[in-house]
Amino acid sequence: MKVVPLNDKLVVKRVEAESKTAGGIVLPDTAKEKPRQGKVLSLGDGKLLDNGSRAKFQVKEGDRVLFSSYGGQEVTVDGEEYLIMTEEDILAVVD
Repeated sequence: MKVVPLNDKLVVKRVEAESKTAGGIVLPDTAKEKPRQGKVLSLGDGKLLDNGSRAKFQVKEGDRVLFSSYGGQEVTVDGEEYLIMTEEDILAVVD
């Protein structure tokens, strides 16, 4: 099943969290923070402007992005976890 966001929303899949610290200590699942990095999977049509046109997104499908800890709404589709968020929740694009 494909998730298609509406309007100014986009779908992001979190990247896996690191299981080791920089010093080589293995972290148990309970100590891991949810990653604040993800890959943009799909985009909506864009924000509707007052003149009736749509604003273009600054990100594109496939971009790796950083977002705030509390950004987006978590959803599960076919056993996979996704985030549906607005472009305003995205802090930066990672090259």
